[in-house]
Amino acid sequence: MANRRQFLAGLLATGLAPVPTWADAGNPAYLSAARLPDGRYVLTGLDREGVERFRIPLPDRGHAAAAHPTQPIAVAFARRPGRFALVLDCRDGAVLAQLHSPEGRHFYGHGSFDASGDYLFTTENDYDAGEGRIGVWDAAKGYARIGEFASGGVGPHDIKLLPDGGFVVANGGIDTHPDSGRLKLNLSTMQPNLAYLSATGALLENVAPAHHHASTRHLAVRADGLVAVGMQWQGDVASAPALVALHRRGAPLQMLGDASALDGYVGSIAFSGDGAQVAITSPRGGTLEVFDATSGALVQRLAEADICGVAAADHGLLATTGLGHVIRADTATQTLQSASLAYDNHLVAIAPRG
Repeated sequence: MANRRQFLAGLLATGLAPVPTWADAGNPAYLSAARLPDGRYVLTGLDREGVERFRIPLPDRGHAAAAHPTQPIAVAFARRPGRFALVLDCRDGAVLAQLHSPEGRHFYGHGSFDASGDYLFTTENDYDAGEGRIGVWDAAKGYARIGEFASGGVGPHDIKLLPDGGFVVANGGIDTHPDSGRLKLNLSTMQPNLAYLSATGALLENVAPAHHHASTRHLAVRADGLVAVGMQWQGDVASAPALVALHRRGAPLQMLGDASALDGYVGSIAFSGDGAQVAITSPRGGTLEVFDATSGALVQRLAEADICGVAAADHGLLATTGLGHVIRADTATQTLQSASLAYDNHLVAIAPRG
């Protein structure tokens, strides 16, 4: 197999072989980490109807994945605070590279390619300094780490590419350390923010939620640059404010809804396929909420046990649950598939819509 891959890599380098596309991996539309009934972990590829197209073993629990924009390559990230990420060929499951966070760093479970797919950007914690970093990895050099820049805050969790080639980062404000596992070390002084960075890592703008216990965690970006952010409340759940917001640069956060059905926790966020709606999930609250992206009005609240993954679909939204269900959810709901596995937190659209 190694000789075959080396041979094909040589052909690609000389331009004699076609560059593989996602069609060569069965035309999946989504990626999701999952747990099998026997406790093993996998990365799955699902088509537009939620039908499984491939399943690749993972060494431990995965969180989110980054999909290459054109080639059938996925980067599977360990759950925070993780030290590994695997670059996977989704045609056959081959591990193309294994990324390890540098000394003094750990991953936060998310990453993003740039528009060309030439570079991968990863959210990381400089845990001795207690500061966020964005790692930069060069795909052409076998995903060698070639640099890093500041995330604009503490505890960068999610990162998304913006239409102008820059990035938006959800700095959750929470300091962690591998020696303390998932213990949150600075809840009394945490300072979350939404940071906008240029393509070269320069801080352009940041905006903080009104409450410092509203940890900014997950992001979605519409084609016109509108950003949606889902938060997780780090105080008394009974006093949690609204935990969903829309944002444009230069403006304040536009808060949506309330936290009454969320148990203080937003697990994922996504725009609908046409960009007209934004949806959030709460596995703790067993709830999916859909808002009108123009008015901010709540248009649907769906009760569904252990729902968390959500992503744009051709005509709305698709969601996944820890019970193995794939659900079409917008102004109507329909269970499309049921599988004997537990989907993890995020459903990642391979070709972003909306």
